[in-house]
Amino acid sequence: MFSQTLRRAAAQTAGAYRSPFAPKYTTPLNFQGVTVGAATKYAQIAATFGASAGVFALFFFGEVPRVRNDILRQLPFFDEYFDRSIAPEDNPF
Repeated sequence: MFSQTLRRAAAQTAGAYRSPFAPKYTTPLNFQGVTVGAATKYAQIAATFGASAGVFALFFFGEVPRVRNDILRQLPFFDEYFDRSIAPEDNPF
């Protein structure tokens, strides 16, 4: 049929032929379609939402005595703010 040329034989053994005049492109590293840049962006958004939810939960449950005494009073500037001690003159006992 057709005779095998050297160029055709080299193209078949080396994989797909790439023209020297074509642009040099690479496939970005991805995992199931998510690239490293997209994963970084999603992680930053998730961390922001997580930190916001954590701060909200901490102050939402701030009036629970266990949370107030064990967590919030350990912070440097909040120890006096969350002090709920009763003055001696107001104590009926």
